[in-house]
Amino acid sequence: MGFLTTHVLDTAHGVPAAGMAIELFSVDGDQRSLVKSTVTNADGRCDSPLLEGEDFRAGVWELVFHVAGYFAALEVELPDPPFLDHVTLRFGIADATAHYHVPLLASPWSYSTYRGS
Repeated sequence: MGFLTTHVLDTAHGVPAAGMAIELFSVDGDQRSLVKSTVTNADGRCDSPLLEGEDFRAGVWELVFHVAGYFAALEVELPDPPFLDHVTLRFGIADATAHYHVPLLASPWSYSTYRGS
């Protein structure tokens, strides 16, 4: 069976983004359903896969990263409203037997992602 993981790096400070809130949604057309809420650990990772076993299935998914909340907690001066608040990544899982790793590299002003391994 496949599984889904993530990892967040704070590129403004060059460290793992410890304590960033993340939400995972399943997407069906215009409908979104919250599947899981979590917070990154000291290594910027989640303590367990976001999806695995029977819950891991092909389809469209969204990861929502609470970037502004993370940087605000570090007392980084942010504009009001912040340039980046919630970073939403909508992606597809086509192979329910594979490992999907969706990392986020973020600062208050930019982000990037890719399908990792």
